[in-house]
Amino acid sequence: MKELEKYKVITKIPIQWADMDSAQHVHNVIYLRLAEAGRISYFEKTDIDISFKEIGPILGWQDCKYIFPITYPDTAIIATRVAEILEDRMVMEIAVFSEKYQRIAALSKQHIIPYNYAELKKVPLPKTWINGVHALENNP
Repeated sequence: MKELEKYKVITKIPIQWADMDSAQHVHNVIYLRLAEAGRISYFEKTDIDISFKEIGPILGWQDCKYIFPITYPDTAIIATRVAEILEDRMVMEIAVFSEKYQRIAALSKQHIIPYNYAELKKVPLPKTWINGVHALENNP
């Protein structure tokens, strides 16, 4: 899928029968769980600390546009990138694709805030995060 080329982190997760709802497609909250898996994979690839002991990421806002229903059996291809770096947050874009149908199923935008878990407060965006994102996103 050509659309995957603009994303630097790709994660695949098999869809489970239990992921579907009474309408016989993946329940809307499952897409947010899939987006979370993509986010964590991205953090791991950029060395953003996810121990949640000191400074780490916290989800400040998210949306999800549902485009095509995924059903079991299928595999979700979760494509993740940082779309924008602002002064106090990163804006991530996570696209969920159906491997079976080779098309996009959902698109989520998320604001990731740097948060000091020890002091319970928002902090400035760490330079290590910015450097990690730039290194990953600018690597061909």
